[in-house]
Amino acid sequence: MKEVIQVIQSLSAFILIIFVLLQVRGTGFGRGSNSSSFTRRGIEKMVFKLTFVVTAIFLTMSVILLFT
Repeated sequence: MKEVIQVIQSLSAFILIIFVLLQVRGTGFGRGSNSSSFTRRGIEKMVFKLTFVVTAIFLTMSVILLFT
């Protein structure tokens, strides 16, 4: 059981790193340097929300591993 949780935690850590790197401040997905819009749309919004989901999974697995 502990090994499964460690695998899930490792995968979520890797995915979290990818999502954070995709969210480089100021550039976004296809956003030009002269863009005045600061709202997230399309895939950028989806990646932003999925980052929080993956973070929750990572933290949950970390707490579970702490107490096992």
